[in-house]
Amino acid sequence: MRLKKTYSSREVAALTGLTARQLQVWDTSGLLPPTVRPHRTPAGGFTERRYTPIELFELIVLADLRHRGFSVHQLHVLLRILRDRFEQRLFDATGGGGSIQLLTDGREIYARTESGAFFNLLKAPGQPMLVVGNEGALKELSGRLNKRGRKKRGRKKTGKSAKDSAERPI
Repeated sequence: MRLKKTYSSREVAALTGLTARQLQVWDTSGLLPPTVRPHRTPAGGFTERRYTPIELFELIVLADLRHRGFSVHQLHVLLRILRDRFEQRLFDATGGGGSIQLLTDGREIYARTESGAFFNLLKAPGQPMLVVGNEGALKELSGRLNKRGRKKRGRKKTGKSAKDSAERPI
């Protein structure tokens, strides 16, 4: 995949599996606003949100965490702790060469520093953990593109679309 300078909301949605509505809510709530915010055009419409490649990567990671069952509130907490406690962006902590590495066991998100200290970011981000045993149960967080793009939702036998009957959580 060749990187572009910016990606539209539609492109981001196709690459991450997020919906346009999720991107809008995540922007307005401050979770991950785009570099170019929508603004009114002279014709009375609005421009589309535009995301940088780093923001796209971070959205891929956030979408993966969301699909694993982490709440939007937990995602807000994660980004705030990375920024305030570790002075890192999500990109840096997930493959961008930052001073910490993010790991998960599917229930919690942990940070491992260069010195080997572990922190549970969702429960006690200021308290180093004593880790005893196998770290093998922890998986490194990183961004991976969904090669097939977003799954298409077909029509159910009732004639209603899947979107009508089952909205995805934001």
